[in-house]
Amino acid sequence: MSTAPRRKLTVAEYLAIEREAEFKSEFFNGEKLAMPRVSREHNRVKETLIGELGARLKGGLCHTLSSSQRVMVPASGLYTYPDIVILCDPLSYDPADPDTLVNPTAIIEVLSPSTERYDKGLKFRNYQQIPSMIEYVLAAQNEPVCDRYIRLVDGSWGLVSFVGLSATLEFTSIAARIPLADVYAGVVFPDPLPKGFGPTL
Repeated sequence: MSTAPRRKLTVAEYLAIEREAEFKSEFFNGEKLAMPRVSREHNRVKETLIGELGARLKGGLCHTLSSSQRVMVPASGLYTYPDIVILCDPLSYDPADPDTLVNPTAIIEVLSPSTERYDKGLKFRNYQQIPSMIEYVLAAQNEPVCDRYIRLVDGSWGLVSFVGLSATLEFTSIAARIPLADVYAGVVFPDPLPKGFGPTL
């Protein structure tokens, strides 16, 4: 059996593969990373957020795109597909690929068991290196909780958590407020909600 290290892909090779691929993959440090399958609840939360945000942003300078929009972090070379990207004019794209955005205003990730550690750790540390990005929202799929990180004046990131179906997710990068009762409408939680989370739908 060969023990030779696997040759790393170049950016150009990754992009060429991705244009023809049936399933999307992220790319980091020469490695192509397969995107995990997601649950029905994950998709429901994501699509609800896209619909609610679309209604609030209609006619303005900002809009949303879902996980078909590739984003690149110029400082680290990470290519990724966030669940939801909030874009505000003017837009800027990767010189190597005109379909890859490099200046998102905000990103939303819906947490899955297989990606939660990555979304809260390495991926977030990469996102922090995007100068245009001022807000990062992590939405749980198994409980009504949204964590919002915003870039502070000193460059650090401040966290506010919105917890329970009576809470309202408030964005700072755009003029939008969405009740968590709407975000999680129709979502079936795996266990009874703990005390203090508000009424079930």
